[in-house]
Amino acid sequence: MIRLRGQLICVSEDEAQAVRANLDAHIRLSQAGPGCLAFDIAPTDDPLVWEVMESFRDRAAFDAHQARTRESAWFAATRSALRAFRVEEIGD
Repeated sequence: MIRLRGQLICVSEDEAQAVRANLDAHIRLSQAGPGCLAFDIAPTDDPLVWEVMESFRDRAAFDAHQARTRESAWFAATRSALRAFRVEEIGD
């Protein structure tokens, strides 16, 4: 299993608005992806910061998700937000 945890951090309200505008579709598409076990991006008390938690069945599923994301409207809209993530491989 591959697990990603961390924060998506915006530096401006414009960036945060881009996150909010694209978040539901990004979550829906990610959760529907092959091998996605869990996917959540939740707001924090800071309106410019979101907590990100993802898990995928294996490296291939995680890599496919990353490739899809890089070509998505989500990434185009949120490209400038800081992604402070840690990726862990768990188990065999």
